[in-house]
Amino acid sequence: MKIAVVGTGLIATYALPNLASWGWDVAAIVGTERSAQKTRELAHTYHAQAFNSYDSFLSAVNNGLTCDAVYLAVPNHLHHQLTLQTIAAGLNVILEKPFASNVTQAYELVQAARQANVFLLEAITTLYQPNYLKLQEWLPRIGQVRIASVNYSQYSSRYDAFCAGTILPAFDPAKSGGALMDLGTYCISWLVGLFGKPTSVQYQANIARNIDTSGITTLDYGRFKAVAIAAKDCGAPAINTIQGEKGYLTQELAPNVCGAVTLHLNDGTQQHYDVALPNRMEAEFCEFARIIAQNDRGVCEQRLEQSLTIAQVLTDARASAGIVFPADECANKCTNIRAN
Repeated sequence: MKIAVVGTGLIATYALPNLASWGWDVAAIVGTERSAQKTRELAHTYHAQAFNSYDSFLSAVNNGLTCDAVYLAVPNHLHHQLTLQTIAAGLNVILEKPFASNVTQAYELVQAARQANVFLLEAITTLYQPNYLKLQEWLPRIGQVRIASVNYSQYSSRYDAFCAGTILPAFDPAKSGGALMDLGTYCISWLVGLFGKPTSVQYQANIARNIDTSGITTLDYGRFKAVAIAAKDCGAPAINTIQGEKGYLTQELAPNVCGAVTLHLNDGTQQHYDVALPNRMEAEFCEFARIIAQNDRGVCEQRLEQSLTIAQVLTDARASAGIVFPADECANKCTNIRAN
């Protein structure tokens, strides 16, 4: 199938060399005027058409450019607008995480996709990794869960600039940045994929210049509690654990990669599992190709509901810490207008 890659940043260039082996033919690469040279170079490398604006790409689609799906690898604050435009053009969307700036936007995207009968899928590597699927499979073996903990702490290459006063998108509240919306999205997805929606959420954040540089999210699941740690201002190795009454599970590495899983039972039984893929994005893009090719609406709907739950948790967490994005203020205004 043919795919257009929108964005020329790190995540897009990480995926591009492998898309062909994952079932995708790159039809177009879309950048901006500022990234025109890089866009042309990437398009030449992957035998694709180059576009320096999203409007020019959509115009080409309207004039016959064949494209089965669009991969939106753009800054967080652009997810909502560009996804709506893509859906309106009748194209399937693979949307880089986080799904939207807030849950209101997320619901709007899902509703638009359903009405247009197009596929909308969130590119969140965590939920598709073979090691993560094994963690789900082994979870019942440890009995009633009591404590779960997941950590993604990585010192950001942009943090020094932030401390010096240069605000890049990763730390810009106007662009829906911050630790929670970046690394924290993987942590929340890891928990939601295992346990579903919590009864309540609380985010204790380290905040500078109105944005969270690190923090701890506590999720209350009634009979057990979960903790998600995300940090861009400090780093530490990640060992993720789920503690149950009959034993515990550990998973190595950060939740975007999902490393080896080990089962430890109270009777001394241990099992180890590790099927690591060479590229952390492989599993999700192969599954996206399958879903669209096989018209698997059922799985798509399951994933959409999961994305909505993740968006709700992220929104509630930010609200509890008093972190507000311009997108939140816009959503509140739109809600009030509809209510009146």
